[in-house]
Amino acid sequence: MIPVLICALITLSIADSDLDTLYPELEHSRTIYVTENGPRLSVGAELSKVVSRRGGNVTLPCKIQRDQSLAPNRKMRIKWTKLTSDYLKEVDVFVAMDYHKRSYGSFHGRVHLQGSSPMDASLVITELTLEDYGRYKCEVIDGLEDGTVVVSLDLEGVLFPYFPRLGRYNLNFYDAERACREQDAIVASFDQLYDAWRGGMDWCNAGWLNDGSVQYPITTPREPCGGRNTVPGIRNYGLRDKDKNHYDVFCFTSHYKGRFYYLIHPSKLTYDEAVRACQKDGAQIAKTRNNNEAMKLS
Repeated sequence: MIPVLICALITLSIADSDLDTLYPELEHSRTIYVTENGPRLSVGAELSKVVSRRGGNVTLPCKIQRDQSLAPNRKMRIKWTKLTSDYLKEVDVFVAMDYHKRSYGSFHGRVHLQGSSPMDASLVITELTLEDYGRYKCEVIDGLEDGTVVVSLDLEGVLFPYFPRLGRYNLNFYDAERACREQDAIVASFDQLYDAWRGGMDWCNAGWLNDGSVQYPITTPREPCGGRNTVPGIRNYGLRDKDKNHYDVFCFTSHYKGRFYYLIHPSKLTYDEAVRACQKDGAQIAKTRNNNEAMKLS
């Protein structure tokens, strides 16, 4: 076996060194040049985030840049989806291909393409709801070419902590969602909590956020809130079990109709009495509150 193996190795070595002599016709074809063309279609947005408020209209920008050498394609497909807070799923919003257009779910009848030019894939959303808040993806498919861009939709509004009358840390995630809905609100996102913290919010009780994490904002570090020697910031418990773990919740709402004011009353009121007093004054008691306990107003 050894002589045969040595002979084979020597033969291969000789064959490799004498390749040019044995096959001169390959001399000019041994160097291969590979050229890679740049993208023939790209998708972009002049703004990565747009801001509006509930009840308003908004345009999510999406512009197409297409190589002029590409033949016109009436079957170019434009698709908008909404990314879930955990980025694990995409919810269909709107699809258009030539004259065929379709909107989905809660967006039905509220969305259309701006269409200022054939290269304008911007999406118009009307009558914004709290649930419209989030990140949207514009995807354009043109034959074998495709491109995407993500745009965030932010809502003007207010974030507030909430806990039920039973006391703190009594809500699993699904209870928290229901509690916020009862307050005409939704479970807040991390970005909304971060904005509230930057605005000075300091709250020492942990609450659910819409991605299933539990966090709370601290501007003045102290022992009960993560320690006196820590830096200000958002304290994060991480992702928790949505069924088994119980905390408070941070809710977010937008676009109040009317205005807030304190109703001056000569005597203290229970919660039910306060509701009737507001109704008698031609108003209603504010839903945004920290708890549902019977409260006293003076």
